[in-house]
Amino acid sequence: MVETRLLYQFIAVAEELHFNRAAQRLHMAQPPLSQAIRRLEQEIGATLFERNNRNVALTPAGASFLDSAKQIVQQLEAGIEQSRRVAQGIEGNLTLTFINIAPYRTLLHALRRFRSASPAVSFTMQEATTQEQIQALEEGRADLGFMRPPGRTAPGLRFVSILREPVLLALPAAHHLANLQTVPLAALRDEAFVASPRHLGQGFHDQLIQLCEAAGFVPHITQQARQLQTLVALVASNFGLALLPASLAQDKRDDVVFRPIVVDAPDSLRSVELLMAWNEHRSCAIRDRLIEEVRQAMPLETSIETI
Repeated sequence: MVETRLLYQFIAVAEELHFNRAAQRLHMAQPPLSQAIRRLEQEIGATLFERNNRNVALTPAGASFLDSAKQIVQQLEAGIEQSRRVAQGIEGNLTLTFINIAPYRTLLHALRRFRSASPAVSFTMQEATTQEQIQALEEGRADLGFMRPPGRTAPGLRFVSILREPVLLALPAAHHLANLQTVPLAALRDEAFVASPRHLGQGFHDQLIQLCEAAGFVPHITQQARQLQTLVALVASNFGLALLPASLAQDKRDDVVFRPIVVDAPDSLRSVELLMAWNEHRSCAIRDRLIEEVRQAMPLETSIETI
């Protein structure tokens, strides 16, 4: 294996065709440079230069090797520069996982601003449930996730709350309680509910159960769906009522209304968080830059803590 240093020395002599000038260019003495070229020729098994007292010229083998040497050096330097840019968070790939983030304009603006400032960063975007995101972060298949509170311990993962929004009741527009400005949650004890499966989002699922328990009943869940938008569609189709984040109410519909709920429960139960999460055991300069961008953009950020 030819040392990289020998390639640089060979290229300098080949371009200068003069050992003294090449040595000056390389900031070294001429005798060690001559010895290096002889060692290179021995390793290759070919004479690279024709030498006499007046001239230095490339042999046909030397001219051929010069092209190869320059390509190797250029590839090496390009690789070093790319690695440096990745280490600085300027270039590379980020895999983001997320629940539906379409309603969160501030977050979308932060992502858009980061992309504009970092055109050399490529993104892999994967919509996923909270539980799926936790697994992807733990296994190193994702760099950064946007999710609901997971409701279970996740050693090694770091979470920051970037937004908190009220929990609202979604009910069909024709429902007999739809004309109320606020709906007592206790009035829904005999109603059917639709919800996401617990194994896909334990934290949010358990929170809704606890809300109903605070109102004196356990909800009767008749249908389940992975996506919260699908739950809205089920409500519209009269399959049941749903307790959902207020962001879902931004999409105006004629067949579903959203109402604040009245229940004697802590604020932590009557609102839901959007979390940003990452694996603190995996270093990633690009991810850290994006985290800082989002943290600066989201004014409701709370302190970082491990859940």
